[in-house]
Amino acid sequence: MSESEARPSNFIRQIIDADLASGKHSSVHTRFPPEPNGYLHIGHAKSICLNFGIAQDYQGQCNLRFDDTNPEKEDIEYVESIKNDVNWLGFEWSGEICYSSNYFDKLHGFAVELINKGLAYVDELSPEQMREYRGTLTEPGKHSPYRDRSVEENLALFEQMKNGEIEEGKMCLRAKIDMASPFMVMRDPVIYRVRFATHHQTGDKWCIYPMYDFTHCISDALEGITHSICTLEFQDNRRLYDWVLDNITIDCQPRQYEFSRLNLEYTVMSKRKLNQLVTENLVSGWDDPRMPTISGLRRRGFTSASIREFCKRIGVTKQDNTIEMSSLESCIRDDLNTNAPRAMAVLDPIKVVIENFGDTETLTVANHPNNPEMGERQIPFSREVYIEREDFREEANKKYKRLVLGKEVRLRGAYVIKAERIEKDAEGNITTIYCTYDSETLGKNPADGRKVKGVIHWVSAEAGLPAEFRLYDRLFTVPNPGAADDFVSTINPESLSVVKGFVEPALKEAVAERAFQFERTGYFCADSKDSTPEQLVFNRTVGLRDTWAKIAD
Repeated sequence: MSESEARPSNFIRQIIDADLASGKHSSVHTRFPPEPNGYLHIGHAKSICLNFGIAQDYQGQCNLRFDDTNPEKEDIEYVESIKNDVNWLGFEWSGEICYSSNYFDKLHGFAVELINKGLAYVDELSPEQMREYRGTLTEPGKHSPYRDRSVEENLALFEQMKNGEIEEGKMCLRAKIDMASPFMVMRDPVIYRVRFATHHQTGDKWCIYPMYDFTHCISDALEGITHSICTLEFQDNRRLYDWVLDNITIDCQPRQYEFSRLNLEYTVMSKRKLNQLVTENLVSGWDDPRMPTISGLRRRGFTSASIREFCKRIGVTKQDNTIEMSSLESCIRDDLNTNAPRAMAVLDPIKVVIENFGDTETLTVANHPNNPEMGERQIPFSREVYIEREDFREEANKKYKRLVLGKEVRLRGAYVIKAERIEKDAEGNITTIYCTYDSETLGKNPADGRKVKGVIHWVSAEAGLPAEFRLYDRLFTVPNPGAADDFVSTINPESLSVVKGFVEPALKEAVAERAFQFERTGYFCADSKDSTPEQLVFNRTVGLRDTWAKIAD
């Protein structure tokens, strides 16, 4: 495969190709700049794959930078989780981790430079007044009465803000741009505010903190970023990005490029809404397997390769669209179908007694039907086994290929059995199925030519291990919960079902993130928090087939 075929093409890569060809840049330097105020989600994975992928393909560099300008909402927990997520997705950042807080001294200096140039002023309007003065999309704003303060007065007041002599909310520093601009972001935006909050990196050194839009472009320039890639909601902010860099003394001036963010059906991507789900205990945490966070998907059993493949398939465009959940699930199915070993688990057990069977045998079964390199495993086969309750009927038509009273079926990797009689409780529920087995059918068809079409899975009742199975579904009942007046009201009450059954003994040491295909049931992995060899807990990653579309119809 040629290099051009190996690389996914998109408009950003075309821009980079042109910049390198023209000599505008001799190398490529990107960055992934999350704010450490929450866990990363699948939308961030798209940006990670884009920025780090470009750096890899062009033998360039990609920084991991925390845009940590709001200490009230940020936490070292989020910093660590983001580092782990980037590594888990398969990427390494260039050099040391960067923090915008590393540049606070320089940012302060640039703010002073703008004041000296008459391009920034200290304002005393209240937040409510500031909104009133800003105007609307159809009406221009009006100047603050503090806009024409002298440079000397602005410098003195800004110094008082820095020294902690001004209360929160009483003053802020604003850029002096254009209150009549058609772009609201250019109507004298706030670039510094007073916050008496301890910062996770700088402690209590500062009580003024720069705003994101002022910080972000300067951080890019200080790091020598060539292509600053962000999502479309920052398109208007590009004007402020360029204005700041045009009006300060700095050598590098990156360009910002925007692409469409990822919208995924049946979930929300807003950090605020995700945080609400966590803080109101509507989910078990940021890594709840129903969450679209990278840590939640990882705990559910999604592989990093499947997420990278998903990001590759959906591509990079300027077109806003919503991706079907089935697209993400298709990527993990394709991955696990090839790479997940097979195992047997019974989620809704009913006991089968094989009356003519003697002592326990040890059977050898392939770990993957199409991959001999995955090897084999030993499974105990005993007189009593569990099968799925849905795999038996007293009566059934010819389309039913499982166990029927008076008929035969094959147990996976074992013998052909025939259901002879059943036992029921007082309510009429079947409690036990009594069978006989054909001892000559291990690994071969019955000698007299009888055709047995059905194959069902099973677990030895004697050696099987009890396990809890968590069956996850979509977290919301509507495709676009974020558009609802109250998105919480659209939470799917059946997004998690917990059942108890049995697994084959080889799964006692199952480790988190090692997925298995439980035959005829789905793909599962041991829960990274709650599963132990003494109490196994398995999360269903995804079913074997996409049944949601049929249910939704």
